[in-house]
Amino acid sequence: MTAAEIVRELNRFVIGQEEAKRKVAIALRNRERRERLEPALREEVTPKNILMIGPTGVGKTEIARRLARLVGAPFTKVEVTRFTEVGYVGRDVESIIRDLVEVAVRLVREEMRRQIEPDATLQAEERLVDLMVGEPPEPGNPFASIFGFGQQNRQEQQPKQERMSESERQEKRRTLREKLRRGELEDELVEVEVEDQGGGLPFLGEGQNQMQEMLQQMMPKRTRKRRMSVREARPIVRVQEADRLIDQDKVAQEAVRRTEQSGIVFLDEIDKVASHGAQGPDVSREGVQRDLLPIVEGTTVSTKYGPVRTEHILFVAAGAFHIASPQDLIPELQGRFPIRVELRSLGVDELRRILVEPEHALVHQYQALVETDGVQLDVSDDAVLAIAEFAHRINEETEDIGARRLHTLLERCLEDVLYRAPEKGFTQLTVDRAYVEKQLGGVASNPELSRYIL
Repeated sequence: MTAAEIVRELNRFVIGQEEAKRKVAIALRNRERRERLEPALREEVTPKNILMIGPTGVGKTEIARRLARLVGAPFTKVEVTRFTEVGYVGRDVESIIRDLVEVAVRLVREEMRRQIEPDATLQAEERLVDLMVGEPPEPGNPFASIFGFGQQNRQEQQPKQERMSESERQEKRRTLREKLRRGELEDELVEVEVEDQGGGLPFLGEGQNQMQEMLQQMMPKRTRKRRMSVREARPIVRVQEADRLIDQDKVAQEAVRRTEQSGIVFLDEIDKVASHGAQGPDVSREGVQRDLLPIVEGTTVSTKYGPVRTEHILFVAAGAFHIASPQDLIPELQGRFPIRVELRSLGVDELRRILVEPEHALVHQYQALVETDGVQLDVSDDAVLAIAEFAHRINEETEDIGARRLHTLLERCLEDVLYRAPEKGFTQLTVDRAYVEKQLGGVASNPELSRYIL
């Protein structure tokens, strides 16, 4: 995708902030250009990290998130305030990269599952037939435990199998397979052994992730048997079969490669760790910046999938900078974010467009919700404009939280509609400017009430 095409795609989801979208599109396009360079030069070209400056709710996070989705890149969003300087109680900054690798592993695994889905579906069908026939899997099958066939099960089933000839067994399997394909056995119960998601290591704190990962690798995975219908078991068994067909080493290698070459990290609230003349308890703020510096600058982080180099990961930092300024960051960290972009507060027209223009816009979401009760909700253009005007006015008079104010106003404005929608006799409800002013006018005109309610 060219930079202009990236901007056009972002316009489908993010209203306004053209300068920010333009700069992130150029940064993404440069990463694609870098892939075409000769290896020696490619290694020298590092990403130009971006610092977004602007109040909350104006689209900083949404731009970064949509950017990653456009190219299928591993993406993780972290709040810098969750981290503390090494030596204090809190998360280690290297966990950012470990989280990013986990996202990449999930992306790659899902892609590979889709590629082998036909084979996995056939394998899952045969396994479900095995479960319903009550036939133990062949000796030496490493996946025997998945289907609950232990030595005791074999002994219990032996007399029954001796009474059933091979031709009878094959005929039963053929009959079950046909019924399974016709969907006639969806409510039949089978017993499947699944991985137990519980049983973690609660005694380890959040700052000891690396030790926790190491111990979890050493300990065998806990499983438990679950009795469920064929309808519930099919997706579980399909995933188990897909994972058996997938080369997990290739998954890890590709995930590490994608993390290093196309990973995107969004560092939110970077201004909260800027030292703006604070003393005493805020001493760890500068420590967090110094811990982040090697990650942003380029280092190697150990993960359970192998070492990950961070030189070519794109870092997008964001902050409101109401009190601090970018110059309050340590000089070394400032230099690692050469691209600066300021996002401005949203005006009435932008708030109005946010309500109706993006894909799955807020107004459309509420209309779809009410439609599930068989009620058609009509929101007039005047009503949309009135909501945008209320949001802009309250943002100016109280705390400016940008487009997030629209969620609060819409919920309060449509509260009565959502309550009455399921009532018998209502098939259509109309929301106009008069209705909006009736629902919001009294609260919005009182600064104290709007401060706490809206």
